[in-house]
Amino acid sequence: MDARILLVEDDPSIREVTAIGLRNTGFTVETASDGREGLDRFEREPFDLVLLDVMLPRMDGLEVCRVIRRTSTIPVVMLTARADTLDVVVGLEAGADDYVRKPFEVPELVARVRAALRRVGRGPDDEAAQLRLGPLLIDIAGRTVTRDGQDIPLTRTEFDLLVDLARHAGQVLARDTLLDRIWGYDYLGDSRLVDVAVGRLRAKVEIDPAAPELILTVRGAGYKASR
Repeated sequence: MDARILLVEDDPSIREVTAIGLRNTGFTVETASDGREGLDRFEREPFDLVLLDVMLPRMDGLEVCRVIRRTSTIPVVMLTARADTLDVVVGLEAGADDYVRKPFEVPELVARVRAALRRVGRGPDDEAAQLRLGPLLIDIAGRTVTRDGQDIPLTRTEFDLLVDLARHAGQVLARDTLLDRIWGYDYLGDSRLVDVAVGRLRAKVEIDPAAPELILTVRGAGYKASR
């Protein structure tokens, strides 16, 4: 897979081992050792994906991700040594598409990178389609969501998740199914990623996220969109 990856990691040993592992599987990898350097490289050079450590000197990874999202929809995968759900929430809200916990095995990281790149290249089944979910109008071709004419800004992952749920309204989708469809992996995935993403999506599309009417939890089974 011929893709250019920007790896922003301040730990020299992790940076070197990760870069070598990615290069050995066919990726072109450029590196940066702090947030400011990473952002400068991103703004100067073309990349297909960014691997971004959360804890970085000069500018942390979350802020770098927010700046990238102002101008680009490039896939961003966060690397974090912390597993707190709050960190996942903040990362997704900053615009990250996925996260990988440290310490990680290179094959796992490669699988996540490939899945993120596949998602970018995957088009919807009907580019001209529009979907309705309650008061929401989902324009698949334009990748926009509106309620009563007002835009609801969603990240790439949130939009894809909403579309998949809306296309299968009334059908219960298991967390593993959503991991496979939206993130492109199953056994490597963490079902908590789905829960966090659904929570963030509800915060944007529901009138009252604490009492959702559009995206429902089916206890012990998964999630479904209301009809």
